[in-house]
Order: sequence, then C-alpha cells, then structure tokens
Amino acid sequence: MIDLQVLREHPDTLRASQERRGDPVHHVDAAIEADVLRRSTLSEFEQLRAEQNAHASKVGKASKEERPALIAEAKDLAQRVKDAQAIANDAQAALDTAVQRIANVVIDGVPAGEEENFEVLQHSGPRTHGETVEPLAFEPKDHVELGENLRAFDLARGAKVSGTRFYYLTGPGMRLELALMLLALDRTAEAGCIPLVTPTLVRPEIMQGTGFLGEHASEVYYLPADDLYLTGTSEVALAGYHSDEILDLTEPKRYAGWSTCYRREAGSAGKDTRGILRVHQFNKLEMFSFVRPEDAEREHERMRDIQIDLLDACELDYRVIDVAAGDLGTSAARKFDIEAWVPSQQTYRELTSTSNCTTFQARRLGTRFKNDDGKNVPVATLNGTAATTRWMVAILEQHQQADGSVRIPAALRPYMGGVDVLEPIA
Repeated sequence: MIDLQVLREHPDTLRASQERRGDPVHHVDAAIEADVLRRSTLSEFEQLRAEQNAHASKVGKASKEERPALIAEAKDLAQRVKDAQAIANDAQAALDTAVQRIANVVIDGVPAGEEENFEVLQHSGPRTHGETVEPLAFEPKDHVELGENLRAFDLARGAKVSGTRFYYLTGPGMRLELALMLLALDRTAEAGCIPLVTPTLVRPEIMQGTGFLGEHASEVYYLPADDLYLTGTSEVALAGYHSDEILDLTEPKRYAGWSTCYRREAGSAGKDTRGILRVHQFNKLEMFSFVRPEDAEREHERMRDIQIDLLDACELDYRVIDVAAGDLGTSAARKFDIEAWVPSQQTYRELTSTSNCTTFQARRLGTRFKNDDGKNVPVATLNGTAATTRWMVAILEQHQQADGSVRIPAALRPYMGGVDVLEPIA
C-alpha cells in the first residue's frame, strides 16, 4: 500500500509512477477524492461523538425534571453517532479500495515501458562474448529430449496423474533438483539467511498484503472451503512471517524459504507446454529480507549478487536485466531478472528474479520498526529467487554433450554423490 502522506503531499510523484508503469493515472485522483471524503466523514463522526460524551455528562448532573428530555436527546444523538460512524466506515473502505489500485512507486532509473523495454545490465558465462553466446559444436537437443533420455523426468505419467503441466522428477532429475536446492541453501546460509520451510497455504489477508490478489489473482489456486490460498512463491509466507510485529532492525533480518509452489498459469495457454519450464507445481528456495528503508537499494544489489554467484557456480551463460516499469508487478518498485541462455531456443529465459518492494508490503501487513526518532514506521521488504526447478532446463541444455550426456557443474557434484556426468539410458 502506498504512503497516504505521499498521496496528500506529492500526488504528482504517484501520477508519474503510474504513467511509467502504463497504469491508469486517474486512480491517483480517485484516491485523493476518497481520502478527502474519509477525513471529512471521520471528522464529523468524532465531533458528534464528542457532543455525545458532553451530553452524557450533562444528563448525569441534571435534575429529575430535566432528565427525561435530556435522555430523549441522548437517544437521538446516539443514533446520529451510529449513522455517522457507518458513513465513516464506508468512506474508509472506499479509500482502502482506491489506494489498493495504485501500484508501488517506481524507483528512479527503472526503464519506462512494457515487458520488451528492459535494459541489459550484464552478460556473463563461460561461453559468453559481449552480447553473444558461443554456439555448441553440435545440434543441441532440448531439455525434454535430454531429460527423457536420461530418465530424469516423466512427463507422460505426470499428465496422466494430474493433467497438463505436471511431471515426475525421476532418478537423476530428482537428485539434480535437490542438488540445486542444497547448493543454494548453503550459499544463502553463508550470506546470513536463516533457512525456513514455509507454509504453502496462507490466509487471504497475507496473500492480499503481499500484492498477489490484484493483477495476479488469476494465477492463484484458492480453496474456498477453507478460505486459504496456495502460494506461488514462499515470498508470501515469508512476508507474513513478521506481520503485525515491531522488529529490531539493528541488523537486517534475512531468510531463505524452501517450499513447493503452485501456479495456475492462467492466460498462458499454448505457451511453453513442452517440458518443465512453465508448470503448475515446482520447488523453490526464496530469499527474503526485512531492512530499514534507507538500506533497501543496497540490499537489492546484495541479493542480485548472491544470485549471480549461484549462476556462476552452475557455470551458466546468462544476462542480468533491469525490468521495465510496466512489467514490475504491483508491489515491486524495481526488479532485476537473470535470464539463462537456452541453446535449443536460441534465446534467454528467466531463471531468477529479485524485487525491491520498499515499504509497500510492510505497510499492508503492519510490519514496522522503531526508527532513530523513536517512531514505529514500516520496514522495507525484498525478495529474490535462490534456486528453483526451472534451473534444470538451463543446466541440461547448456551442459549437454554430443552423445546426449550432460556434464554436472563442479559445484553441484558433492550434492550428486560425486557424479560428474549423467549418461543417457538405452
């Protein structure tokens, strides 16, 4: 949720941010009107309540003869207070709705425009030369053919049991995913993250607080009988971990949440239906930080550096992009994506994402800290992928060899029982 002080004192900042995102600018004006109405109705309610309190004192001091008339006036005043409170409550609800239509304020320097307007910050990798990647010396197989020949996953039986976009990880595939997660767990622990296994079912207020029930609502699985949502990332449960708390932020609070994730992939019909790139269920280790607002941008770069370290450890070719404002999502004020090269597609595909949500989520979730002036104010929250099932696509394709085998990066071998090459099974 945006800061109401910014809405009142710097509405042009919000208008400019909405415009850069490609979101409706009139939402800001609607929120201003709702705020003015809410304040006026609240003032009227408080004035009537003060009159009611003063009148009650007068009734207590009245003579027997005066009291009946004063009691009758008190009943009338009580009804007026009740009506004024209802009006004020409705105005507050209208303001909440209006404010929630406004996305987080985009940080200066974020490229304006839509998905295709990102800026490339860095190209890296063992075969990367400038903006190009050295091609393999043979015709590359895609990850589906490689994985099936290695008996690393079973797509047909996944579809048989659960439908499209489901799969089984089998044998070396299961070991490879676990190796990725354990490598990421060790590296994030070295970086000061406390490991957590998070709930994958959360209450509506937590899902709403993290910003996933707005434009992303169609992506979320909902269990109406229990009024719970299945999370598409442990970011949701991690953001809610300290909801309605006042934190000691002498040092940042950093976590790494391991969970299974669920996404409906609504609107992606026909996209990436082959393989394990875009699926309904996957595993992920997600970093999450609670920091002072003035430290948020530095923490964001720190998270990005951890992700780069992990991709380098997996010996992958990748690029780092600064995501355009129109592709940020409601809660993010800035987002860096890291995309790995996929040889069979001759393009880059997203593996990691890290977002600076400033105080937007914490304001909704009531997560605060005591600042240097002794005031309780919202913290800043940040999230970033450490590892996920999707990484297997890049590892299989980039490290494939001409005979269909796949070389295991050195950093993963200790977690694979020392196996350095996965061989196809006849």
